[in-house]
Amino acid sequence: MCRSIKTLRPPALPEKATEEDMRAAALQYVRKVSGFRAPAEHNREVFDEAVDAVAEATRVLLEGLEVRGAATRA
Repeated sequence: MCRSIKTLRPPALPEKATEEDMRAAALQYVRKVSGFRAPAEHNREVFDEAVDAVAEATRVLLEGLEVRGAATRA
């Protein structure tokens, strides 16, 4: 049904995760939890809202994480 959600924080991802990376992970999560690869039209709005909310939560999480031993980039 969906591919694995990959780790988006360093050092697993050498560069900072992009909005596209976060949205793709959010979409995979919502697909898995809902059981729908693509929602029916009557569920589209709530499905899309869930993807947006998960993507935002992912952004907040990744911005707030402190990875010990990681080199800081300027």
